[in-house]
Amino acid sequence: QVQVTESGGGLVEAGGSLRLSCTVSGNRYTVNAMGWYRQAPGKQRELVAGITSYLRPNYADFVKGRFTISRDNAKNTVYLQINSLKPEDTAVYYCTAETIGTKAWGQGTQVTVSS
Repeated sequence: QVQVTESGGGLVEAGGSLRLSCTVSGNRYTVNAMGWYRQAPGKQRELVAGITSYLRPNYADFVKGRFTISRDNAKNTVYLQINSLKPEDTAVYYCTAETIGTKAWGQGTQVTVSS
């Protein structure tokens, strides 16, 4: 089993930046891909970005260059850098860690962007 813990959310003004962090503990050597999802109020959860254990990233179309996912395997941590934040980026951001047959989810970290 793996445990996933996010941090780095908060309240920020539009145009600002945040870096979210996600650390994996437990049986972390079994983790393959990791990713970030988000869920805005009244909306479905959606994929933001993912990254493989070989550090190959992929992004949702709406990201449009404002988000960067990175990963430090030595620290068992994945990051999501978000620039030029918009009010519509307000959501709970969740980190995931995939092992064979399962996907572990964190509790989420709230990002609120004021206009």
